[in-house]
Formats: sequence, structure tokens, C-alpha cells
Amino acid sequence: MSTEQTVIGKSVEGRFGPYGGRYVPETLVYPHEELAAAYEKARNDAAFQHEFDQLLRDYAGRPTRLYFARRLTEKLGGARVYLKREDLLHTGAHKINNCLGQILLAKRLGKKRIIAETGAGQHGVATATVAALFGFECVVYMGAEDVERQSLNVARMRLLGAEVCSVSGGTRTLKDAINEAMRDWVTNCADTYYLLGSVLGAHPYPTMVRDFHACIGREARRQFMEAENGGLPLALFACVGGGSNAIGLFHEFLNDKEVALIGAEAGGRGTGLGEHAARFRGGSQGVLQGTFSYILQDEHGQICPTHSVSAGLDYPSIGPEHAFLHDLGRAEYVAVSDQEALEACQLLARTEGIISALESSHAVAEACRRVPGMPRDRAVIVNLSGRGDKDMGILQRELQL
Repeated sequence: MSTEQTVIGKSVEGRFGPYGGRYVPETLVYPHEELAAAYEKARNDAAFQHEFDQLLRDYAGRPTRLYFARRLTEKLGGARVYLKREDLLHTGAHKINNCLGQILLAKRLGKKRIIAETGAGQHGVATATVAALFGFECVVYMGAEDVERQSLNVARMRLLGAEVCSVSGGTRTLKDAINEAMRDWVTNCADTYYLLGSVLGAHPYPTMVRDFHACIGREARRQFMEAENGGLPLALFACVGGGSNAIGLFHEFLNDKEVALIGAEAGGRGTGLGEHAARFRGGSQGVLQGTFSYILQDEHGQICPTHSVSAGLDYPSIGPEHAFLHDLGRAEYVAVSDQEALEACQLLARTEGIISALESSHAVAEACRRVPGMPRDRAVIVNLSGRGDKDMGILQRELQL
């Protein structure tokens, strides 16, 4: 199954059904076209792919393990639970996959400076890491609220040599960080590469970022079939902010209709607009930051504030490919509350000795809700997109540790 839209046999560039596209100011049309051309050449270049695969293996630590969570499975009493351990990667999350791919493109394009946005800080850390590895100047934009709640990752970025710019306008979260990064790029596009962190933004970013994360699903499929004597999982669970870790896992299984694809959004602390970041709970179609997708907005088209205990899910839009999968009915997206995510994080820690990121804990929570009703002779995969070191301050406060 291909989610890119086709018309009379011809692919429509950067579209997933009606979603996606390229909605950017005139000054950024050429940089996007330049990037799209460079990526199209690189994706078909054996030397580029070899260097990328080598970095994933030798630097990032791929393949990551597919771990059978025995005690969690026993506790839940239903289908067997496997965890795809992206939290074991260098820098502590899946974000390094995409950053390694994009830094190679920046090098090919002859850029000298890297800019990025970050919410939970994991993309910022991964960007600062690859910039240090390749000798690039690096500036990371981060909402002021996220700077406060993710101070550990801010320190890591600075130690790696990046300049962290705190953004105090708007909601002081990821949306505003992206706005500032875009303003920087408009001014400095000649020598600056914008290393976007999720399957968001204008074409080619949603396709390119997905492709750099597709290793997650390819590995998981192979590992699961080895562990389960050639079978396929009953379901895949992944958290969805912009949606990069989820689409990286889902993409390899799109044609397997018997495999349920379940994305966990941030249900926050309530159902009203401003209380959550679940785009399919009250969201509507619109354009935000370069792409057409589902957005949390009011009747006048104004972007609504969002809330999540996890900074990485605290964003009012969702990747266009996820929007299309939702409309097709191929993937299901559910809202998981702050409290449910916190409880799932604690449960996983106390049954398996694994402290997951609060983003990933949303996926764990939805799996914990469904697995007890699933057949014991079947199995599921939960994507642990990151580890929870960065969230210890929040966990300590919310769980009264």
C-alpha cells in the first residue's frame, strides 16, 4: 500500500490524498525545491545509503532490540507484548535516525549552519549531536515552557556546542519554536539547513523524515517474524505527536491489513480545546507551518493552545500521512490522558525495569488497555520511542516519588 496520492498513475508530489503539499513563503520555495531534488538524488544513490546505514549501525546503535516483556505480559494477562527499544539508541530516542540522514544531505548541499526546533528536547539533542559529529554550527529553537520542563536536555545541547534559543511568544511550546526556526531560515537560507524533526512541514519533509525512520518497521518486522515463527503482530502501538516514530514503525506494515495500527495522541487533562493535543478529538482540516493536515483550531481558524504532560506530544497539528491513514481507516488514533501515561510509565518501570519517555508511555498505556482483551496466542509490538531520563523531574512531581 502506498499512501502517496496518485492521479492517472502519476504520483502527486508531496501529497497523501488531499494532505501534505507545500505552503511556504516565496523566499522558501527554492530551498524546499533544492532539498527535494537533493533528497531524490540521495535516496537513489548507493553511496549515500551505504554511509547512512553505516552511521545507523556504528554510531547510533542499530538495529535496536525487539524485547519480549514477560512480566508486563503476565501482569496484563492477554496477548504477548514486545517492545521495540528505540530508547537504547545513542542520544536516547529514535530522533537520531532522521538527524543522521539529514546531516548527510546538509553536507551534500554545502550548508555550513544547522537550525532545528525541539519540544521534548530529544530532537534538539540529536541535532546538536550530529552537528558536533560533522562540525556544523548549530542553533536550536525551543519554547520557553519546554526549556523549563526539559532542562536536562537543554544542558545536553549546550554541552554539545549548540546555541539554545528560548522562545517566549505564543504558547511557549513546539509550535512557537517552529515559527522561530522558519523565520531564521527565511533570513539565512543561503548557508543554513533546517533540520526539521518530524513528519511535518512542507514537502519533502514528511516523506523524507518517514524514509529515514522506516528502519524501525523493517527491523521490527524481521525481528518479530524470527521471534514468533514467521507470524505477524496483531497490533502496533506508537505515540503520535508529529508522528515520526509511529510512521517509521507503521510504514513497513501498511499492506498487512490484519495488523492494526494504533497511534496514541495526547489526551491531556480533559476533552475541551486547550486541554489536550489530540488532533482527531475536535480537530479540523487546515494549513499550519507548511502542510495541510488536521489542526486544533477554533471556528475562526485560530490555532488553539494545547496541553500534554509530555512536551514532545504538545503540538496542534499532525503529520499529513497520519491524517490520510486516519481518513482511510487504515490506522486508528486514540487519546490517552496524562494520568494514564504516568501510570503506564510507572507500571513498565516496576514490571520490566524500563523507564520510558512520557511520550512513549502514551503508547504503553493504550497497549495496557487493549492487551488484556486480546488472544493469549497472539502478540503485539509497542514502540518505545525514547527513554525517560529527561522526564524525571515531571515524574518525581506527578507521581510524588
